[in-house]
Amino acid sequence: MAMGNLTTVSYFVLSGLSNDPQLQPFLFVVFLLIYLLTVMGNGAIMVVTRADSHLHTPMYFFLFHLSFLDICYSSVTVPEMLHNFMVDRKTIYFPGCIFQMSLILLLSCSEIFMLSAMAYDRYAAICDPLHYGGTMNKQVRIRLVCGVWLISIIHALTNTGPVLHLHFCGPKEVNNFSCELPSLLELSCSETFVSKITFLTSVMIVSLVSFSVTLVSYICIISTILRMRSAEGRSKTFSTCSSHLTVVVLYYGAGLFRYLRPSSASSVVLDRLFSIQYNILTPMLNPIIYSLRNKEVKAALGNTLGKIQSM
Repeated sequence: MAMGNLTTVSYFVLSGLSNDPQLQPFLFVVFLLIYLLTVMGNGAIMVVTRADSHLHTPMYFFLFHLSFLDICYSSVTVPEMLHNFMVDRKTIYFPGCIFQMSLILLLSCSEIFMLSAMAYDRYAAICDPLHYGGTMNKQVRIRLVCGVWLISIIHALTNTGPVLHLHFCGPKEVNNFSCELPSLLELSCSETFVSKITFLTSVMIVSLVSFSVTLVSYICIISTILRMRSAEGRSKTFSTCSSHLTVVVLYYGAGLFRYLRPSSASSVVLDRLFSIQYNILTPMLNPIIYSLRNKEVKAALGNTLGKIQSM
């Protein structure tokens, strides 16, 4: 059957973070600042990794793409959230909701596999430094990034397809600030077993594959570091991947808790909090973590700012 014959709901109402009208302006300012910091911070990382020749290495190639993903990821949800803070009727039309859901699926999968690619890059640099240049040459890097996008597109399409065949006849209120798949499935009048199994299976496959790559890479990295005789060498080597490890813990922790735990009515507030963390806060924190804990990035940012001021 065609989607138009199945769909009776033409729009959804996003419950957002709060219904208190006095709190809306405050939330608008807070999330506007977060969004601006996200765009400027990740934009700065993208600029310096391209402008500074010292950062033309595989690690910063992947960091550039991670920053691009962070800007896109935040832009999928925050502008709509900001708009809803300023209006009484927080609606989103059905096609727009499905499109937003698809982008969230696409970008969340891209982010998690990009982190795995970065973990593999750190493994190659630390565990096999003599062959690092050949292992992570330009063609390999491009193939890895293209592979990340291809897997993510398949993940998004696999989960969007079943939703298009569901019947939405009410209620219309999405218990979240964005159209995430679990929240939408709760509103369907149709049997959602296939959609839930498809989603759970794909999330488990994506999580297990990406986590396995990251975990094995870090087991090898830690093993190599522990075999180093020099304490200074161990510290310096670990510092090259500490920023990435921090981001991995933040992202995996929030994302896996949000999607892989049993749903319950009492979990709505927690769902929103964890959605805020991996949809909004993590993209903002990534450039801060990488710039504060990375001397090369800090030096490149300083050089770029110095050139701008001297113009």
